[in-house]
Parts: sequence; structure tokens; C-alpha cells
Amino acid sequence: MKFSGLQKTSLLDYPDRVASVIFTPGCNLRCPYCHNHKIATNPQPPFLQEGVALAILEDRKRYIDSVVVTGGEPCMHRELPKFLSKLKERGFFVKLDTNGFFPDILQECLSIVDYVAMDVKTTPEKYALLGTSDIAPFKRSIELLKTGNVPYEFRITVVPEFVDEADIPVIGELVKGAKVLVLQQFVPNDTLDRRFTTIKPYTPEVIERFAQVLKSYVDAIVLKL
Repeated sequence: MKFSGLQKTSLLDYPDRVASVIFTPGCNLRCPYCHNHKIATNPQPPFLQEGVALAILEDRKRYIDSVVVTGGEPCMHRELPKFLSKLKERGFFVKLDTNGFFPDILQECLSIVDYVAMDVKTTPEKYALLGTSDIAPFKRSIELLKTGNVPYEFRITVVPEFVDEADIPVIGELVKGAKVLVLQQFVPNDTLDRRFTTIKPYTPEVIERFAQVLKSYVDAIVLKL
């Protein structure tokens, strides 16, 4: 595999662990509010080669105990399960971030990883605004996580226009029965569509109101405001 970058230390990306974060190039979606749009939509060299990335991570083992693989969309890459296995062989806890549109690769990864965070970006109808109208693969990934044994979270970035008051119960039905649902604040800077740099995020009070509604659908709600 090749990568678009590596963040040596993060205290935020893996719950209760100190991680390095590695970024895969390319994505199947075109979310207008995306912050990683440069690597998602038009990844450019120089790329970090797999051998170099593994050497850096091995050298970081005195500081970190885990690796988060994010993107872009990692599950676009068929080599992903093999790379994740190499991380596990080196003794790392491994977390995978995904948008859920590659369930076959995700299913392979579930026998390897320790934690999965899957984005639930909006309602089924609004996914057409993100570049796809076929959400059957996404729904399959939801069920893979809900019925599997790997710890996971579904994650909603609460972006105005894509997650509105009327959308909340629809999204709740999508993830009904999930163990953990994370609502995180939208930060309007350096977005794919520049218009979203001027969109005012919801107040914490509004997001807390959304959380109250969603509590009836899932076991636990986590707020990242």
C-alpha cells in the first residue's frame, strides 16, 4: 500500500489509547464539507510507501500502542486487510475508520482489527448529494458491525443541511440497536466546497437536543463538541 500521510501521535482518534494515524489516498464520496479533500479527491505524490510507514510506526512503539487507519476511504484498497495484519503482527492495537461503502473488504478486516468507526453522514435520500444513490453496501456494513464481535462506533458529523432536525429520527432508524453513536461537531474550515467554510455550526444545545432523540435508538451516545 501507499499512503498520503502519517500523524505520529494522536490522543483523540482511538478511544483511551495513544495512536499514530495513517491516511490512505482516494475516496468514493465527495462530501462538500470534507476536511481531507486534498487526499480524498486528488491525492498527489510524494506518497509514503508501506515499508517506510511500517518502519516509522515500529520506531514509535515506545510512545504509542495503536494505529488508526483512516482516509480518504481505506476500504477502497484491496491490500488493506494484508496491511492491517502486518500492524497486528507488530503488536499494535488497530482501529479502522470507514464510510461503510465497501462491505466485502470491511468483512475481511473485522477478523483483524480491534475497533471500527463508521461514518453515518446523513439520511439515505441525501447520500445522492455526496456522490452515490446506492446505499445498499452502506446498510450491509451497518449490519456487519451490529451483528459482529468487534467494538465499534457509528459517527455522525453534525453538518447543517446534511443533518437537520427532521433527519435525526431517520438516522436513528438506520442505526437502531447500535452499541455506540458519536455525535461530533462540524468545524467549518478548508472544506471541499468553500461555501461550507461560512456555514455556522449548530450550537452545543442543538446537538444535545439531537442526542436526546437518538438515545431511544442506541445503547450509548457520545458527544464531541
